[in-house]
Amino acid sequence: MVQFITIPFWDQGSAKIIYNAPMSQNHPLPPVVTPAEWQSALGDLLIKEKELTKMRDAVAAQRRRMPMVKIEKTYQFDGERGKASLLDLFDGRKQLIIYHFMFGPDWEAGCDGCSWVVDAMSHPAHLRARDTNLVLVSRAPLVKLLAYRQRMGWDMPWVSSLDTDFNVDFGATKDGYENHCVSVLIRDAEDNIYRTYFSENRGVDYLGSHWTYLDLTPYGRQEAWEDSPEGWPQTPTHSWTKRHDEYDQTI
Repeated sequence: MVQFITIPFWDQGSAKIIYNAPMSQNHPLPPVVTPAEWQSALGDLLIKEKELTKMRDAVAAQRRRMPMVKIEKTYQFDGERGKASLLDLFDGRKQLIIYHFMFGPDWEAGCDGCSWVVDAMSHPAHLRARDTNLVLVSRAPLVKLLAYRQRMGWDMPWVSSLDTDFNVDFGATKDGYENHCVSVLIRDAEDNIYRTYFSENRGVDYLGSHWTYLDLTPYGRQEAWEDSPEGWPQTPTHSWTKRHDEYDQTI
């Protein structure tokens, strides 16, 4: 029996997979060893994984010290409640994560890889408990976005940037091609908006849990163990975590 594995090449115009490769049942397998040998190999790998965790923490600490750039331009998005400004996307919260979902105006469906990313997003209540909102933005008309969202069974906020310069200005559309990326913004007490972070391609691949999204923001997870600048909001580790239906619903 031959199975098929999708190779992620797609047609930018239609967002359809254009190549599949067969995956045989006869691929080689890892070597078989004794339990003691396996445990030794696992121990060696754990050393590397701990090094990686420490490096990831250090990178997140540097990210929390990134400068920011003020967004001077105004944008009007199409949302479920009508026209929405960039400030509206914060929904009253301090920080905003924008996932630039690849969905061109003439596409029949959203990008399959971007759909994987949204499938893996954790419940938004966990981000909102840290004063952070997460919104999807695409160039496709709103009617297409909402229809595709319903098909996928999502409820994440999604707005259209059609007829604006937003995608081009933020690096989400380059030379007419859609780009796989994420932006992070923060607002001050006067509702001025600043961009603090941007990543694309492989930099987006690892996102999944709410921890990975919070690590992109200026304030991070806001826990006492983090290496953050003086005055950054922090609480005792894990003291704020709840089941998603237990948070204050007004947050």
